[in-house]
Amino acid sequence: MSVTDRRRRERATRHDLIIAAARDLAESEGWEAVTTRRLAELVEYSQPVLYSHFDGKDAIVRAVAIEGFAELAVQLREARSAIGEPGLALRAVCRAYLTFAAERPALYQAMFELPIDLKFASEDTPSPLRAAFSELIGALKPFDAHPDPRAEVTWAALHGLAVLGRGGRIPPQGQEARINLLVSQIVNDCGGRPSAG
Repeated sequence: MSVTDRRRRERATRHDLIIAAARDLAESEGWEAVTTRRLAELVEYSQPVLYSHFDGKDAIVRAVAIEGFAELAVQLREARSAIGEPGLALRAVCRAYLTFAAERPALYQAMFELPIDLKFASEDTPSPLRAAFSELIGALKPFDAHPDPRAEVTWAALHGLAVLGRGGRIPPQGQEARINLLVSQIVNDCGGRPSAG
């Protein structure tokens, strides 16, 4: 291995270590606790080393969010592809989305609630964001040949359920009924059966 390759690998390892430390700290203490000084202590590098990877906390949150979208895409894909029947697959995707949000609250917050400079629904949208949204599109496509607006509304509904649930504004025991209601509304709005295409 060349010196350049070794340095590149070491840099990538440091980059990943900083992101992992930020995620762990945010999940245990909240995003307010995530500072470059605190991260430098946790990863045992100086603040200048941190700044050689990220311009500051906002850039770290952005990197965490992008990583989160990649993970969300995988979870949604696994949920969708595990079930062949379209209505059940859509339920599984909705359930996977809400489970992801509940199990990783700080990561979800970085993805959807904290101010980050990620562009959604544009040519500049990073591929992990597109991949996550594409899984929602894939779950809706059997019901709607042009599912983008329906996917946006479904996403908005799921996000609302996630945030209201995390804030204790709606009881957790009604989650399955809410998912069933959302899916039945989508299916009934599409004529109650998969689209011919």
